[in-house]
Amino acid sequence: MAHRIRYAMTGELPEKMNGIVEADETYVGGRRRRRQTHVMKDGQRTADHIGPVADKAAVFAVVQRGGRVHSRHIERVTADSLKVVLDEVCDADAHLMTDTGVLRNRTTGRKHSLVNHKADEYVRWDEGVCVTTNTVEGYFSILKRGINGVYHHVGRKHLHRYLGEFDFRYNEREVTDGERAQKALAGFDGKRLTYKTTNREN
Repeated sequence: MAHRIRYAMTGELPEKMNGIVEADETYVGGRRRRRQTHVMKDGQRTADHIGPVADKAAVFAVVQRGGRVHSRHIERVTADSLKVVLDEVCDADAHLMTDTGVLRNRTTGRKHSLVNHKADEYVRWDEGVCVTTNTVEGYFSILKRGINGVYHHVGRKHLHRYLGEFDFRYNEREVTDGERAQKALAGFDGKRLTYKTTNREN
């Protein structure tokens, strides 16, 4: 039943985002249960290093500053995969702001400003425009507090349903609880999620 409700909350953006748009990726998943050792024993080779996010699910989010959010679970964080999402949800004249991640030095087809978190730069002003990714980071804090504090564990194949729920909550943050409930109920129109399709990756 819960996934059916989340499916009803999932909707298309009414229009492409414009203005100042912030984008970033995060990773959802618990701590690795076993600590990896790199001590080489006699007759054994050194174990391959497992990255800190190797077994976590990647979430890419795009937030229009002062507006809506669109987040998506992606299998691999590459410049090409992120650009596909950006082209789907952002206007060509949007001003994109990111950190120095995989989109650094890559052409996105729109104005692109960067903040360098590795150099402890989180906010800077460029020609009167505040360059930061704090808005999308704030959305990630809401998402992770909700997953860690309420749901505790989210299966990879159902992650997109939870993202739909948190996107809906964020996008309807300025309306009353009653109005939000009415919009969620209106989302059931024309949608049907059976138990069989719930167990598929769609």
